Amino acid sequence: MATELPPQPVLEVYKTGPLTVVGFGGQKILHDINIAPVHDEVLKLVDENQCAEFAFDLTGVRFIPSGMLGIMASLRKKGIEVHIYNPSDDVRDVLKTTNLEQLFHLHDLDV
Repeated sequence: MATELPPQPVLEVYKTGPLTVVGFGGQKILHDINIAPVHDEVLKLVDENQCAEFAFDLTGVRFIPSGMLGIMASLRKKGIEVHIYNPSDDVRDVLKTTNLEQLFHLHDLDV
């Protein structure tokens, strides 16, 4: 009987505290990620760190699934400021088309 390895975390946590910053390890397309564990991991980080701000580093990411946008929007509904670092032009277009760019703070930075 083969033993299953625990799932590898999708998020790379760069910083925790009132401002928590996570990234995706430079993955270009996030469509293969399972949203449920990411959602659980984000909520755990928020609760453990009493986050007032949560940042997603999208450096290198060209496409994010709608479920990720849902996670970001749900944080905003909880009163947490959501920052998006280094969104690609494609991600910016999606945020603009969906009017989500008004909910999030977009930044181009060196991280």
